[in-house]
Amino acid sequence: MPHLRRPIRPVVELDQSGTRSTTRLTGSIRCFFSKTHPSRGNQIIQGSTESRPTGAGCDGAALGTARVTAVLIGGLMWAALNPDGLASVDRAGARPVNRTVLAPIRLSRDGTRFIEAGSNRPFVAWGFNYDHDRAGRLLEDYWDKEWPVVVEDFKEMKSYGANVVRIHLQTARFMSTAKRPNRAALRQLARLVTLAEETGLYLDITGLGCYHRQDVPAWYEAMTETDRWEMQARFWEAIARTCARSPAIFCYDLMNEPVLPGPGRKETDWLAGEFAGKFFVQRITLALAGRTQEQVAKAWVDRLVRAIRSQDRCHLITIGEIPWAYPFPGAKPLFHSQAVGTGLDFVSVHFYPKKGDLENALRALAVYDVGKPLVVEEMFPLQCSAQELDQFIHASRHMVHGWFSFYWGKTIDEYARQNAGLAEAIMKNWLEFVRGKGPEILGSRRP
Repeated sequence: MPHLRRPIRPVVELDQSGTRSTTRLTGSIRCFFSKTHPSRGNQIIQGSTESRPTGAGCDGAALGTARVTAVLIGGLMWAALNPDGLASVDRAGARPVNRTVLAPIRLSRDGTRFIEAGSNRPFVAWGFNYDHDRAGRLLEDYWDKEWPVVVEDFKEMKSYGANVVRIHLQTARFMSTAKRPNRAALRQLARLVTLAEETGLYLDITGLGCYHRQDVPAWYEAMTETDRWEMQARFWEAIARTCARSPAIFCYDLMNEPVLPGPGRKETDWLAGEFAGKFFVQRITLALAGRTQEQVAKAWVDRLVRAIRSQDRCHLITIGEIPWAYPFPGAKPLFHSQAVGTGLDFVSVHFYPKKGDLENALRALAVYDVGKPLVVEEMFPLQCSAQELDQFIHASRHMVHGWFSFYWGKTIDEYARQNAGLAEAIMKNWLEFVRGKGPEILGSRRP
């Protein structure tokens, strides 16, 4: 029979975005509830709890988890603890819901692999980039009016074996001005985080996107380097503040494929390299101005890491880097070098092996094996066959701790019914491969 605790008065804390709250019980037990705390009448609430030693931070070992049933009576909370299971909370209405309980992902003590906090079980990421839909629209273009589509997409990615989804947040959608975050976008992000928790998926949150040039405001384009970096820091402060309390955050990726100009060059455009109507590559400065690339990169990384850590000192941070060592043998990591990447927790690279070039691809990938967990954050049979990419995955498993493909909102069954052409057939076959490969990858976690 559950043990009935003494009545305690709940303390509700709302973050600055007004979207998430924590009700603290005695004994360092935490429950997450809805934004509006009930103040009249009696209400039974169930929530997942975690007990930690006093003063334990994000790396403190969990003492235990339990199901809690709390009855609110006259502003006091009577909590009955039952250690035999877990329940969660629907924040919209404080109703018990069934969901996968996600353990926060942390680094191992030696910093060389991912583990699940509490159990220290090894964690390997197997996921999708959810960067646009089948029509090429970015997530923020439709996640308000077509929320059920997003929900179904998350369920579909989960059914294909993913445990992580990489989302790409656009700067202009989250910053109304250089100093003011967009509160509506942050609320929708919090909603997405809740969806991830309910679906049992972690999120790789990649930020500062400018993928659609037409959406980039003129005031952002006209900013100096210093002002641009400060606005980018405010972006990440707002994102981290919104997400800090969720166990569903796998990592923050500071920017997709940032680059710098070469020595003596002065660029005029912050965006670089259009691909299929989108700009996935972005410069962090237009000129080195007497500095080295390493000096500029470190100053930028350190500024954004400080912004995140001011709000969230627990979740992992990375940068999705172009692996220049593949097209240019002998090239070395920049953002993930010892000189630059001390504030980054793991290495992310984007790899598209070429046909018949497996050995060179693996040799280039090994350049980024620098003693931290290594994730292939993007991969796709763009320039090789699915079979060759399978060989790349298999041959890299001794040094890689995660792989991410792509999902664009179209299911395997939809591709099969359409039978529209070669591209659709390739995507169908690739999704079938990802679905079949997942159990092999996740079933043999690295020791």
